[in-house]
Amino acid sequence: MSFKNLRILDHPLIQQKLFYIRDKRTNNLHFRTMLNEISGLMVYEVTRNMPVRPRELETPLEKTTGYVLAKPVTLVPILRAGLAMSDGILNLIPHARVGHLGLYRDKETLKPIEYYRKFPSDIADSEIIVIDPMLATGGSASAALDFVKETGGTSITFVCLVAAPEGVHYLEEHHPDIPVYTAALDRELNDHKYILPGLGDAGDRIYGTE
Repeated sequence: MSFKNLRILDHPLIQQKLFYIRDKRTNNLHFRTMLNEISGLMVYEVTRNMPVRPRELETPLEKTTGYVLAKPVTLVPILRAGLAMSDGILNLIPHARVGHLGLYRDKETLKPIEYYRKFPSDIADSEIIVIDPMLATGGSASAALDFVKETGGTSITFVCLVAAPEGVHYLEEHHPDIPVYTAALDRELNDHKYILPGLGDAGDRIYGTE
């Protein structure tokens, strides 16, 4: 199965850390540590083609020209699980701003409900990375991308740890302009809309609320 907007990051270090994240024996502390590390490795690839601009500087020996990112970066984690990916990314992009978007899935309708939104005022002028460990049905991710676009965001990327084909297909239908980066494309969703083989409930495993 192929998707035009999907990029699978198969770097050996990413895949090894994903192994430990999937393992049900991995405790909350180790899970959070691995998630931070894998997020940093992933964003290194995600940012590979971000635009840069020249900037003059002076070394200890002479003047020269270097390059910096052309636009600021804004992370938008989908609460709550997405927040745990932020630190790993901020280790590589310490000047990035962090917007927050709170969504939960209604247990009856399975549709996303917004309960919190706080974005930088100039988010439209930045490179935007929306992050969430799981891309399952695609409903929450699509809603998050809708909200970001409502604020004027145009340069947007979605990053997740594992994705289900159903979720990738949903985003491709509703947001064909948004690239999706993941460490793994899993097999399917079960009857309860959990990803198989997946890694369980990411939020519960991050915060110890099983």
